[in-house]
Amino acid sequence: MPPAGASRPTQRDIAELAGVSITTVSHVVNGTRPVAPETKAAVLQAIEKTGYTGDAIARSLVTGGTRSIGVAISLLANPYFAALMQAIEREAASAGYTVLLADTHDTVSTEQDTVRALRSRRVEGLLLTPSPGDGAVIGELVSLGTPVVLVDRVTTRTDVDQVGSESIQSTSALTEHLAALGHRRIGMVSGTPGLSTSEERILGYRLGLGRGGLAWNAELVAPGHSSKTGGAAAFTALMDLPEPPTALVVANDSMMVGVLHEARRRGLRVGRDLAVVGYDDAEWADLVEPPLTTMAQPIEEIGRRAVRLLLARITDPGRPPETLRLPPRLMHRNSCGC
Repeated sequence: MPPAGASRPTQRDIAELAGVSITTVSHVVNGTRPVAPETKAAVLQAIEKTGYTGDAIARSLVTGGTRSIGVAISLLANPYFAALMQAIEREAASAGYTVLLADTHDTVSTEQDTVRALRSRRVEGLLLTPSPGDGAVIGELVSLGTPVVLVDRVTTRTDVDQVGSESIQSTSALTEHLAALGHRRIGMVSGTPGLSTSEERILGYRLGLGRGGLAWNAELVAPGHSSKTGGAAAFTALMDLPEPPTALVVANDSMMVGVLHEARRRGLRVGRDLAVVGYDDAEWADLVEPPLTTMAQPIEEIGRRAVRLLLARITDPGRPPETLRLPPRLMHRNSCGC
């Protein structure tokens, strides 16, 4: 260790002590290129001898862990994810871990880049919300033995840990409720095509129609692409039908914002002219007029359980994978017309 008051060692100092180039030290620290075992050992010995603390990655090469986890998530897709991140950070901090966040923008190419960037920072595990059409990234992580937990968007895979809300029965319950109120034409503003949550909520909607004695009608489902503008466009398409729906199931809060704006623009009174129910339950759901009837996802619990699953996987890589489905809670208010 350098004496008190001495300048902090740098990668140049490491390189000189190990008898290698600064580039080689960088490759060892960042894992950007394979390095011969004896060379890597010399660099690690120099790091330990000098007490180099230039970054957490270098320290992790000596100590065996960064005490950090990565989160690859689409921050643009839904405000719900911001609340989820808060829960993840709180749970990770309580376990002594820091969180590195990367925004996937909900595209596979960006997701690949962000996941690889997080791995280069030597995170000990990853929480991932898979993008539409993803598969290769998850497969790569599993094949590399990287501890990973899929969050929110649960897939049919059985070789990876996953945690999310139950979507099918809960969306069915929303649809059945509207049918029980006498609505015969119930429309749906669905999410981004290809997402597991979108497909599950459409399936739940169909199940609820059947349980309510109603037939499936494809023209009553419009994709809102999980966005405010998409929700407004889907609402417009449904309300411009020759026989528009009298009630709507909206699959997330981002789209709900677009639906409410467009309903107001058309002079339609939610809860009176049109019954509306939603999924997610944003903090403003009971502040709008009328307050929204929604299925509230257990965001805090999803975040906590995801972190706990990941830490369990880091501790015991051989444990059997788990898939956790947490039930949402019906928040019965007035937008359904009750």
